[in-house]
Amino acid sequence: PYDALLLLSFGGPEGPDDVIPFLENVTRGRGIPRERLKEVGEHYFLFGGVSPINDQNRALLDALRKDFADHGLDLPIYWGNRNWAPYLTDTLREMTADGHRRILVLATSAYASYSGCRQYRENLADALAALQAEGRELPRVDKLRHYFNHAGFVEPVIEGVLRALDELPEEVRAGAHLAFSTHSIPTASADTSGPVEGHGEGGAYVAQ
Repeated sequence: PYDALLLLSFGGPEGPDDVIPFLENVTRGRGIPRERLKEVGEHYFLFGGVSPINDQNRALLDALRKDFADHGLDLPIYWGNRNWAPYLTDTLREMTADGHRRILVLATSAYASYSGCRQYRENLADALAALQAEGRELPRVDKLRHYFNHAGFVEPVIEGVLRALDELPEEVRAGAHLAFSTHSIPTASADTSGPVEGHGEGGAYVAQ
């Protein structure tokens, strides 16, 4: 049986001083000039240098822990990020120190793509390699499947859309437009997530 759950996410800055170091983490090894990072950072500064993702994850952690408790599920939940504190390697180190040896991983990215799935698996492998180099006993780590098509993900979105339509004045409801957006990725990355054959332009990522 699994003895712990790891919520694995992207991470984000929590203040103005975090923005550039965070972007350096995200783009490490890609040779992107610091001037370009400063340009991108201006988007975060519009919101006080704070990304909403960490507070969203804290809310999700609280909801998961309450749900587990309500259902009598005694499974501790930890949180680790790819690009900002709490860092994945630090969290896995804490989990192994706490004696956990079979860990279930829930990644907050719903979709099948390199950046949405395989990169998280690579991050997990790198973190485990770092722990192995420290001489630690490694846990078994299993990542849950994509959930872009899971009823528990799709149905709340449908319900939210229907609620929003109900709130519109009747005279504009029938002509309302629905805009759908997800995390953008390079076209080449989308094409290799499918592939294009059988899924159309953009590959399986766009189809999802």
